[in-house]
Amino acid sequence: MAPVDPNKTERIAKVIARAGICSRREAERYIEEGRVVVNGQKLTTPAFTVTSKDKIVVDGKPIAEKDPVRLFLFHKPSGCLTTNRDDRGRETIFDVLDRYEPKLPRLITVGRLDYNTEGLLLLTNDGEFARHLEHPDNKMVRVYRVRAHGSVTQERLDKLKEGLTVSGVQYGPVTAILEKQQGGNIWLSVSITEGKNREVRKIMESLGLEVNRLIRLSYGPFVMGGLGRGGVKEYSAKALYELLPSYFNAGAV
Repeated sequence: MAPVDPNKTERIAKVIARAGICSRREAERYIEEGRVVVNGQKLTTPAFTVTSKDKIVVDGKPIAEKDPVRLFLFHKPSGCLTTNRDDRGRETIFDVLDRYEPKLPRLITVGRLDYNTEGLLLLTNDGEFARHLEHPDNKMVRVYRVRAHGSVTQERLDKLKEGLTVSGVQYGPVTAILEKQQGGNIWLSVSITEGKNREVRKIMESLGLEVNRLIRLSYGPFVMGGLGRGGVKEYSAKALYELLPSYFNAGAV
């Protein structure tokens, strides 16, 4: 791993995100709201760079020195929200995590899973790492197992590899394999790389299919495997570096 250059400048929002406080976009909003102070000066614009020698305070609290990147695999159950809190009092993933793993560090999610979607959700202490995993340019393949009411041919599914537009939204290539018919339902394996809002459900709806169960099995090189519902496990630092050497060797951490 490359040594830290104390004179290297970085955008303030990137530094805040990497500290695991929030995403880069949220950090920019914090700055615009006057919640970020650098060396005693309240910032008014995210167009500001800092070095490791600068003192950064968010909401009155100094940001901690950067911890090593940590990544957790979580088997999200159906029926909970991918958010920190819900105004309507519905259960969130963090309610589930606090119940079973109360000693976890402060974590942010890599992307989201819908309320009724289950399966693999990645969590990390590093906002910049989360952004890297989410970014479409890095083409992290998400694999889902889909149960849907209706019928479709493999020929129609193969056409999804060309990409498609649904309700004005352009989706990139999708790989879909028809696994089996079970009564009025079919089971499919679906792989995407973009992860747009409700992407799998909307694409299936465009084929006349009604999704009634959606399970994410993997995200990039990370596989849920036999992790039970509500279960969480941490990837070792060694395994993380071996899986994503280009990220870590580029001095991103």
